[in-house]
Amino acid sequence: MKAAAGAVLITAANAPAWAAPVRRRPRAGRVLVFSKTAGFRHDSIPDGIAAIRELGAQAGFAVDATEDATAFTPGNLARYAAVAFLSTTGDVLDPGQQTAFEGYIAAGGGYAGVHAAADTEYDWPFYGGLCGAWFQSHPAIQQATVKVEDHAHPATAHLGDTWVRTDEWYNYRTNPRGTATVHVLAALDESSYSGGTMNGDHPISWYQQYKGGRAFYTGLGHTKESYAEPAFRQHLLGGITYATGGAK
Repeated sequence: MKAAAGAVLITAANAPAWAAPVRRRPRAGRVLVFSKTAGFRHDSIPDGIAAIRELGAQAGFAVDATEDATAFTPGNLARYAAVAFLSTTGDVLDPGQQTAFEGYIAAGGGYAGVHAAADTEYDWPFYGGLCGAWFQSHPAIQQATVKVEDHAHPATAHLGDTWVRTDEWYNYRTNPRGTATVHVLAALDESSYSGGTMNGDHPISWYQQYKGGRAFYTGLGHTKESYAEPAFRQHLLGGITYATGGAK
């Protein structure tokens, strides 16, 4: 097929990573929000669920929310285009549930990790790779400057080069930028706040294609106020839309 004059024809060879298809993507139009905690519990979880429900209603996808890990079966997961881990903590899935989720991702499922999703399942290597990095520590809640590195992805397309906001800023055990499949969307300016420990290269949001599926993670979203913030809500919506395969 010829491209129109002045247009660029996107092919498999030149498509950006976020636009590439996944295999056998599960049913579009439904997202599962999973918020089980086995460690610290964020009081912003109800606000996050409500925000994702509102975003889904606006964007045209249905939202189910659960803290019941028995939802992680092959048949049930196949109902969803993406699963959002909303500030989960600790060991939240048993071995059979982990296997079901691995199969779901391999079949083209999507994952969206929010904030403490990085403080989850430290003994499950698959999950660590899917999320991109595990939590290490954080300083006090404070204002910081986020440096936006990618303006093409739907999670960051609405942002300028910098984004000044208040949140709880995670340090990670490893730098996800060193992972072959991870593409960093935004990073923290460690000179703009106190307590960053990543030597000046501090990714805070990223995405990747991972073992057959799509994965998005944002370290933002600790505070209740985040889920009423228009720019953060658009960031979250863009990440979930990418995870579902709905990003065009």
